[in-house]
Amino acid sequence: MFKEFKEFIARGNVMDMAVGIIMGAAFTAIVNSMVTDLIMPAVGVLVAGADFSNQFIALDGQSYTSLKDAQDAGAPVMTYGVFINAIINFLLVSIAVFLLVKMVNRIKTAAEKEAENKASEESVEPPADIVLLTEIRDLLKK
Repeated sequence: MFKEFKEFIARGNVMDMAVGIIMGAAFTAIVNSMVTDLIMPAVGVLVAGADFSNQFIALDGQSYTSLKDAQDAGAPVMTYGVFINAIINFLLVSIAVFLLVKMVNRIKTAAEKEAENKASEESVEPPADIVLLTEIRDLLKK
């Protein structure tokens, strides 16, 4: 059983998956930081600091000054503001992922073009008979 487990772990696809999960977690941290630290402050300035998280509908028919007051009173509430914030966050994260993937693809394309250019610059050695004929020609010219 240990031998089978060792073979399972040693397979490339298991290691690839593990690396993918680790890189995904790291990428998540980058995207969250980009949204939280770079994009959200700019959005906050644009919408004059609007925060929808306190928007709600009390289902008991009462009027409350804040969401906290309604929750403290035990009133059932629909917190549609939290939902709006989740949608805004999703859109911002989606845009951030799109921009990061676009940047990575641009870098990848540039690297592939560079590799193609390098490969095309390297001359292909001509066949032996062509080399021999070229040498004979050069000797006859003398």
